[in-house]
Amino acid sequence: MNIRRTRCCLSLSLIVLLGLVACGATPSSSAATKVHLLLMVGGINKQIYLPNMLTKQLGYFDQEGLDVTLIDEASGQSAEDLVLNGQVNAGSGSYNHTIELQAQGKQMECVVQLDIAPGEAEMVATQEAGKIHSMADLKGKNLGVTEIGSGTQALTIALLHRAGITPDQVHFTSVGADDTFIAAMQQGRIDAGMTTEPTISRLISSGVGQVLVDLRTPQMTQTALGGPYPFICVFMRNDYVAKNPSTVQKLVNAYVKTLKWIQTHTAEEITDEMPSDYYFGNKALYVTALRNQLSMFSPNGQMPAGGPESVLSIERQTDQIAPTAPIDLTQTYTNQFVNNAG
Repeated sequence: MNIRRTRCCLSLSLIVLLGLVACGATPSSSAATKVHLLLMVGGINKQIYLPNMLTKQLGYFDQEGLDVTLIDEASGQSAEDLVLNGQVNAGSGSYNHTIELQAQGKQMECVVQLDIAPGEAEMVATQEAGKIHSMADLKGKNLGVTEIGSGTQALTIALLHRAGITPDQVHFTSVGADDTFIAAMQQGRIDAGMTTEPTISRLISSGVGQVLVDLRTPQMTQTALGGPYPFICVFMRNDYVAKNPSTVQKLVNAYVKTLKWIQTHTAEEITDEMPSDYYFGNKALYVTALRNQLSMFSPNGQMPAGGPESVLSIERQTDQIAPTAPIDLTQTYTNQFVNNAG
């Protein structure tokens, strides 16, 4: 079990085994009246997922009468699976999962959009940088992703498609993030890979990797992908949302407060609210990385206009869903709760 400062972040197996829904053995009478939620985050110390822990740190879950346990997993792919299985109430991962799931006959929707850009970058190992100058040079290369089927793989496939390369012309390897990603690049197990902050800045500062394609801001994403790409959100099963609108509204209220708080505070002030072990021993680097991509966070939690259509188009172009698969985008996200948030 790895518990950080004011952090309820437990392994799922332990929670299921013990039947826990909150950090703490004996809830107080006031805590007993709260709604308990399990929310899985696909890499909680990545900056793209920052609003999840920040909401807890700022006390906004508590203000809404929620007792939220944040569960840390390797990727949004893991979060998606466990939400669908009903083992957790909600997950935080990339929006494109909701589209891919609908193509499989499964229904999950984004209830609040946290990031309006991926906040990722395709990094190339420094020892390979002399031979790899663009995505077109990645044919036949070993490419790192968080997990097979993750949002990082979907983004990589989209960039490869624009360079005329199909997924079967590269070799994808699951390398996680943070230390495991860096080690894979240092050891030559991957030539390039998609990752997020603060791993990007750690790779650059250590000389291990360089940016090949940058998706850390909405503007850069538009240039690289040819359209908007809303990324990290909070998703839930559609049937859960329909049956529990009051609980969902409280959850969305908390996140909207956080997103508005981010808009009025500096990278330094935001960093000060985060657990210190998120800095990986270099707080100044964490601040710089965050400052450079603050524009990726949604200002209000709404799904941006044109975002779903753009993501669907990319999914079809890259054959991640069948070109003829019927998709009802209105079932993959909702702005209802965000619009009702105070």
